[in-house]
Amino acid sequence: MLQIVSKDVARRRIHLRIRTRVSGRAQSPRLNVFRSLNHIYAQVVDDSSGHTLISASTRDSEVRKTLKRGGNISAAKVVGQVLAQRAIAAGIPGVVFDRGGYAYHGRVKALADAARAAGLKF
Repeated sequence: MLQIVSKDVARRRIHLRIRTRVSGRAQSPRLNVFRSLNHIYAQVVDDSSGHTLISASTRDSEVRKTLKRGGNISAAKVVGQVLAQRAIAAGIPGVVFDRGGYAYHGRVKALADAARAAGLKF
């Protein structure tokens, strides 16, 4: 019998599979990405303590000033730059990248490339 699965359920299943291998520690926390239709969110998480250390999104007032829309590649680049600046200022030089079950393409790739260009290592 063919079972029909929504895109979101499939993405969550892929994300769980990724999370079995990717874990953030105090030395190198996990950079997690979530994208919706209108916004993109990124956070740096220490999984050993269960705390979010740094976050940035297109809904932040600092980021919103420079954007018209939050759901495109240019917005993802700005979020990646801001996140990297905040992480480096907090003393986090490197992270482990968690693409959140999304394909490494488009907005997810743009965020990662911008964070790397701003000095974050992963």
